[in-house]
Amino acid sequence: MAVRPGLWPALLGMVLTVWLHSSGAQQSATVANPVPGANPDLLPHFLVEPEDVYIVKNKPVLLVCKAMPATQIFFKCNGEWVRQVDHVIERSTDDGSGLPAMEVRINVSRQQVEKVFGLEEYWCQCVAWSSSGTTKSQKAYIRIAYLRKNFEQEPLAKEVSLEQGIVLPCRPPEGIPPAEVEWLRNEDLVDPSLDPNVYITREHSLVVRQARLADTANYTCVAKNIVARRRSASAAVIVYVDGSWSPWSKWSACGLDCTHWRSRECSDPAPRNGGEECRGADLDTRNCTSDLCVHTASGPEDVALYVGLIAVAVCLLLLLLVLILVYCRKKEGLDSDVADSSILTSGFQPVSIKPSKADNPHLLTIQPDLSTTTTTCQGSLCPRQDGPSPKFQLANGHLLSPLGGGRHTLHHSSPTSEAEDFVSRLSTQNYFRSLPRGTSNMTYGTFNFLGGRLMIPNTGISLLIPPDAIPRGKIYEIYLTLHKPEDVRLPLAGCQTLLSPIVSCGPPGVLLTRPVILAMDHCGEPCPESWSLRLKKQSCEGSWEDVLHLGEEAPSHLYYCQLEAGACYVFTEQLGRFALVGEALSVAATKRLKLLLFAPVACTSLEYNIRVYCLHDTHDALKEVVQLEKQLGGQLIQEPRVLHFKDSYHNLRLSIHDVPSSLWKSKLLVSYQEIPFYHIWNGTQQYLHCTFTLERVSPSTSDLACKVWVWQVEGDGQSFNINFNITKDTRFAELLALESEGGVPALVGPSAFKIPFLIRQKIITSLDPPCSRGADWRTLAQKLHLDSHLSFFASKPSPTAMILNLWEARHFPNGNLSQLAAAVAGLGQPDAGLFTVSEAEC
Repeated sequence: MAVRPGLWPALLGMVLTVWLHSSGAQQSATVANPVPGANPDLLPHFLVEPEDVYIVKNKPVLLVCKAMPATQIFFKCNGEWVRQVDHVIERSTDDGSGLPAMEVRINVSRQQVEKVFGLEEYWCQCVAWSSSGTTKSQKAYIRIAYLRKNFEQEPLAKEVSLEQGIVLPCRPPEGIPPAEVEWLRNEDLVDPSLDPNVYITREHSLVVRQARLADTANYTCVAKNIVARRRSASAAVIVYVDGSWSPWSKWSACGLDCTHWRSRECSDPAPRNGGEECRGADLDTRNCTSDLCVHTASGPEDVALYVGLIAVAVCLLLLLLVLILVYCRKKEGLDSDVADSSILTSGFQPVSIKPSKADNPHLLTIQPDLSTTTTTCQGSLCPRQDGPSPKFQLANGHLLSPLGGGRHTLHHSSPTSEAEDFVSRLSTQNYFRSLPRGTSNMTYGTFNFLGGRLMIPNTGISLLIPPDAIPRGKIYEIYLTLHKPEDVRLPLAGCQTLLSPIVSCGPPGVLLTRPVILAMDHCGEPCPESWSLRLKKQSCEGSWEDVLHLGEEAPSHLYYCQLEAGACYVFTEQLGRFALVGEALSVAATKRLKLLLFAPVACTSLEYNIRVYCLHDTHDALKEVVQLEKQLGGQLIQEPRVLHFKDSYHNLRLSIHDVPSSLWKSKLLVSYQEIPFYHIWNGTQQYLHCTFTLERVSPSTSDLACKVWVWQVEGDGQSFNINFNITKDTRFAELLALESEGGVPALVGPSAFKIPFLIRQKIITSLDPPCSRGADWRTLAQKLHLDSHLSFFASKPSPTAMILNLWEARHFPNGNLSQLAAAVAGLGQPDAGLFTVSEAEC
């Protein structure tokens, strides 16, 4: 069939000229564009359109387009025309209609796609011409296929009882196209269609509805796509059976000793796979009730036995009376004014007097009689000597300086028996219970009204228990725990992000008469215009509640927070599990990320891995990574840097450059690696890192010089210049040496505070009452830059105590007491004897 020769040549030439020189034309799905007045039946229609395709490794992909009727076909990729020489064209004529047909093919290489990789997706479409107009095909997207090595979540080993449900989570590595997941049980494929007791969720978790003994196995999650196949670490699942007793046997015949017995066996069922043995005895005996076994003790031997027992009992009673008499005489000779405090303070040490613990981890509350007025002094503050009570003046510069190491406990009545009675009752309570032990992220101690402090070393987490926060006569065992985010489900909505560690202090429900102060780090850049910050607390039912909206605190609230650049201090009268969560109000909101580069201390192979960690800029996150790298045999190879990560939905990119090709070869297949935005912003994933694998050309190569770039798209970035010897350079090893924070994790009584107790009481008594000249607690708050919290301090019975408690929480153990002394002494109090302490006052 001939096409009207006089109509389309001129039109086609004009249309070709317009299309070939207009790279900014719009792209869309299959669209026809007829020439006015032309026959629409002769518009090109596509017999074959380009389809989405993946580039695997470095192999180019082929795109094919075929249309009829068509006189010309050209490909356009990402808005730019493909050169004519890159087209492979085949022309033909349809046998039935006689219309011209064309088939065009092009190759797309990995390099072409990488030029725009990450900015937008790479796409191509073809445009076909005929005498009646043009038609554009659908867009075909070309993507570089990959599959990361590390699983986002791997299954963990479990021990479950028979018929209990099993859930093994698995989140496959990031990949394009997304990986398919299958499960192996002892290397055999798990097929849910063959086993109705097993199914795989949409999130790829393997679920066993009811565990059977046959389900004891090693389970492996396998992820695969067109590029690679990855295996997770195997998780050992053990299905155990706890033992249970068989029924008792019948009672035996009555024996010569007037008893009979019965037995049972731990076999119904017997314990298997490490299940618990049966509890209780397998043999039961009792006196016979038969008349044949009843006899009387009338023989001379029995009478002698009873007489001897009575004589021994009388002797023991007399000895006890003698000991009590001696004790009372010695007690009368003791000094009733001064006694060594070691007896009393030993009662508050968590390791010296604890009895054996049972399994109940809950609160112990016992009420010894501690109503005797007791004051703890340090050094020579209250010297024992005759004569009138001397007074001495504390100079401003040394007002709060630490005193000597000696301690004296002064009483207005004899304290020895009370302390001994207290220790005795504390050590003999049969309901004393302990908390779970054995973790580096937990600390605990036993406290009374004197207060104290708990710290988890090298995490920035502490709990200050001020004096009188615990009611007098009460003793609490209090714990402080740092949780791993994966162990606690903290739901985050919208753009919320976790800014602090998740911390528990407890036990919940204990009665406190003063707020305690929980200190923990955070990684948010505090800016009222950019953040909405909330303190979350987990309820008894397990749900999380917003208990405080920072910036909208009311003095009557149970919670209050002092937010600083890298830490927050939470006042609370209710113990529990807390976390600081932020929601960005603008793209200016940023989180501080700590960037750390680690590499092996010893390299025994040609491969050399550089691990780049991106973690919250908090002490607890740093501690976890340092401990992990110690286990992996890693060392720090550059000084840590801080990167400000914005709420812009842009990923974090990492790349390595300037690797000397004559000595090293990079095994990275793409130009950079990425950590998805949500993985960082969510804040609940630990150990986020990327690994750059380099290979030495020769085993003798030991010098490495290159650059590592870490940046957020359209955001902040950092560059590391690496230049060191991998076999002997350890210059950065000491930068992350974990140091102890102020000694032991639990400090009890006055030793937990920088300010001596008597001086603290003097300051409180003097500054709490309002002063017309301003020499009161308000001025002290201003001098310490705490005047934004005046309404909160004023709502408490002692505002000065709240200020001093916050100072203790912020500055322990390295606080400058001289500066605090200068601030207190500079208030201009007219009482010259304000800081004068006498023995009588002690």
